[in-house]
Amino acid sequence: MLFAPLRPENGSNSDLPTHVRTPDGKDLPAFGDELAVEIGRRHGSPVQMMHFKHGIFDDASISVIATETVCEISRLAGLTPDVRRFRPNILVRLLRPVPFQEDEWVGGVLSLGEGAGAPTIAVTTRDIRCAMLNLDPDSAKLAPQVLKAVVTAHENTAGVYGTVTRTGRVAVGQTIFFGPPRPQEA
Repeated sequence: MLFAPLRPENGSNSDLPTHVRTPDGKDLPAFGDELAVEIGRRHGSPVQMMHFKHGIFDDASISVIATETVCEISRLAGLTPDVRRFRPNILVRLLRPVPFQEDEWVGGVLSLGEGAGAPTIAVTTRDIRCAMLNLDPDSAKLAPQVLKAVVTAHENTAGVYGTVTRTGRVAVGQTIFFGPPRPQEA
C-alpha cells in the first residue's frame, strides 16, 4: 500500500506507470530487479513482477459502494470514514441515506447518467470483504475493527460488484439510476 505507481512526466493519464516510488522515497523501474528485491525484503519472501494487460481485480471488474455504507462501517469501527479502504471504482451518495442499500441492486442495472447511450453496469453480487479493509491507506497500520464491523453488521459484505454492459463517459456528480435487469439484445 505504501508503494506508489508513477507515470512518465510527459505522458498522459492513459500511459501505464513506468516507475514505482518506494516508502523510502526511491523511484525504481516498475519491472526492475531492484524493486522486486525491495518488495520481497518487506514481504519476507521473493516476488516476481508481472504486467497484466487488463489489470487484476477481485471478483468483478466494477466495485460500487455508497458513502452511507462507508460511514456506517467506520462508525461501528470507531474510525474516521476513509473510502480508500474499500477501493471502489464508483462511490454513490444515496437519496435515501440508509447503509447497505446496495444489496437491493443485485440483479438490477445501474445507469450512469441519462439517455439511451448512458453507461450501464449489471449488478452481479454483494462484495465480500477481506482483510485489506483493515489497512490504513496512508500508513498501512492495521485496524482489525474495520473488518470485524463488516462481519458483525452485514455478513462480511459491503457494496456490490458489477459488470459493464455499456461503456460511456462517467463524471463526478452524475445522477445514477437503478432499474430491473434489461432483456438481452438480439
